[in-house]
Amino acid sequence: MIRLSRVGARKKPYYRVVVIEKDRARDGRSLEVIGTYNPRTNPATVSLKQDRIEYWTSKGAQLSERVHKLAANAAKAAPAAV
Repeated sequence: MIRLSRVGARKKPYYRVVVIEKDRARDGRSLEVIGTYNPRTNPATVSLKQDRIEYWTSKGAQLSERVHKLAANAAKAAPAAV
């Protein structure tokens, strides 16, 4: 599963996009960190390794709802930045 793992101080959330087994805890040990998400900046900052997302999805990993939305928005924004 590819999902968010919360890090950061209390009331100051910062998330890592991680590949993790579905049954593990939210902040449990992950297989790989493939990006970050900071909702506190304006606009929110998203940094994803698209090649690693494609690799893990080819191996059968599923994206969580939130990560799917973040990846879709990042894909739309990437061509505009070029």
